[in-house]
Amino acid sequence: MIGALEATGNPASIHGAGRLARRVLEEARGQVAIAVGAASGDVVFCSGGTEANATAIAALAPGRRVLVGATEHDAVRAAVPADAVVLPVLQDGTLDLAALESGLAGGGPALVCVMLANNETGVVHPMREVAALCRAHGALLHVDAVQGAGRMKIDMGSLGAATLALSGHKLGGPKGAGALVLAAGMHLPALIAGGGQERGRRGGTPALPAIAGFGAAMAAVGDAGRLAGLRDRLEAAAVGLGAVVCGSGPRLGNTSCLALAGVRAETQVISLDLAGVAVSAGSACSSGKVTESRVLAAMGLGELAGCAIRVSLPWNACEADIDGFIAAYSVMTARLRTKGVPGGPGGAASLHPAFSS
Repeated sequence: MIGALEATGNPASIHGAGRLARRVLEEARGQVAIAVGAASGDVVFCSGGTEANATAIAALAPGRRVLVGATEHDAVRAAVPADAVVLPVLQDGTLDLAALESGLAGGGPALVCVMLANNETGVVHPMREVAALCRAHGALLHVDAVQGAGRMKIDMGSLGAATLALSGHKLGGPKGAGALVLAAGMHLPALIAGGGQERGRRGGTPALPAIAGFGAAMAAVGDAGRLAGLRDRLEAAAVGLGAVVCGSGPRLGNTSCLALAGVRAETQVISLDLAGVAVSAGSACSSGKVTESRVLAAMGLGELAGCAIRVSLPWNACEADIDGFIAAYSVMTARLRTKGVPGGPGGAASLHPAFSS
């Protein structure tokens, strides 16, 4: 990123400084393309996942019936038409494939929006089956892969998606840079028109330092499986202290959704924050609000949807970080027991089927 800051030229200019900046831009484009198995010419840089999702949906939705997963990120739910069909999820958090097939059988061209992995629970959707159903019914598939990038293998060629959204900050890159990746031969009109940048698909002078950092982060992704061992130790300790884990089946190795029955999420967020541990309640992108999780409500958890926190392990998490979380969580649950919180840790609250322990 420091090197990109020194490349002060505009990548669209043909003078020497512009050509140097262009090389920085195209190097980052190649790094992103390689990481997701796409051609570099099919990577469109933008400001992040929200813009990538909005661009894809604005281009693909007109003239199509839109089907969207119930646990999609707000950026997707806000971008789809008001009459979009909301597809339910099963109790484990995965998309209801029977509902998808039924929705696609309604006739007419369709656009299906399903995220690769959920940002709150880490649950990975059965994308192979989703893509197969879309192909069988001639539907286009848009995949929000923001949460999954850097934490699981992504191959654009085998995924079967028409478009794929990415964001750099989720995998160790800077905020403010993302990409929309297109399937081979896919052409989209620009959501933001301008001077013809990004081959006419996204106007505006690119944020070169942020994009360079995004590309470098994609190229530096290591063994995502390493985080799964840390997550498992964290979850085992939390379960031992009365928590339950929301979501089951395939999950990302870095994401835990922990619920304490009878204890509001905001109480847990504040308590852990005072201990120096930063966690989220629901999506971290909800403008500072702590509200009941729409994702967990869609999984049928009822009041428990307001009693869960999301713990995300960054790319550089280590054993000491897990130790710190467990210590803070232990103090918090001990305090709750002392106060006799109804249904709190150690209480007799029953487990919902969607919880795995």
